[in-house]
Amino acid sequence: MKFAKKLIAVLALVPGLAFAAEGGFPLERAPDRHDLSSLQNGAKLFINHCLNCHSASSMRYNRLRDLGLTEKQIQDNLLFSQDKVGGMMTTAMRPDDAKAWFGAVPPDLSVIARAKSSPSGTGADYLYTYLRTFYKDDARPTGWNNMVVPNVAMPHVMWQQQGIRQAKFADEKDPHDAGKTIHKFVGFEQVSPGTMTQQEFDTATADLVAYLSWMAEPAQGQRKKLGVIVLIFLSIFAFLAWRLNESYWKEVK
Repeated sequence: MKFAKKLIAVLALVPGLAFAAEGGFPLERAPDRHDLSSLQNGAKLFINHCLNCHSASSMRYNRLRDLGLTEKQIQDNLLFSQDKVGGMMTTAMRPDDAKAWFGAVPPDLSVIARAKSSPSGTGADYLYTYLRTFYKDDARPTGWNNMVVPNVAMPHVMWQQQGIRQAKFADEKDPHDAGKTIHKFVGFEQVSPGTMTQQEFDTATADLVAYLSWMAEPAQGQRKKLGVIVLIFLSIFAFLAWRLNESYWKEVK
């Protein structure tokens, strides 16, 4: 019994230990918002705020029909003038211009939610924390910095919704080295309000992250449903096989 309790305690600490080994800013768990209205709002946010610089070259606009949108709704509300419903989600920004403006070419976001999964958390956790931890930093070329990705090249594209924030740091002595000072993050200070409250911004960010997660695997809903059907079939088959086995050996005996 004591061994079992110790084992449970160790397993409970595994996520924390994995994060401590990897280092970095702690990730917050992304809310589970995968209903159609949330995904539709996330798609709108993605196209309006992300697709200007980032591509999603593995995704077609007409795949948004899986989110309950008609081709007319996609055409009228989510397409730029030069795009077609059957076309790929690409950006008009040239890589050379992007590198000149931001110092790096913005990555393709088709599978970013899967690529950012790590022992610290899921890709959704990473994106949710990343998008909510921008702060004003005049020392950076874009004027913005980020807690998850220090010295990030990307500006805060949703700053008007969140408002302008500054990061607050405090100098503390390193417990392992008395002669060393740690620059520790202690929170954010709101400098000017945005068009959304903090709760509204968090909800919008969760919708955007939910869409990015869906885009990384649009068939995940069908996959999960098929998996349930397969498990039910295997359970019924195992039960029938067990009863057949009982009947067979009963006759043999």
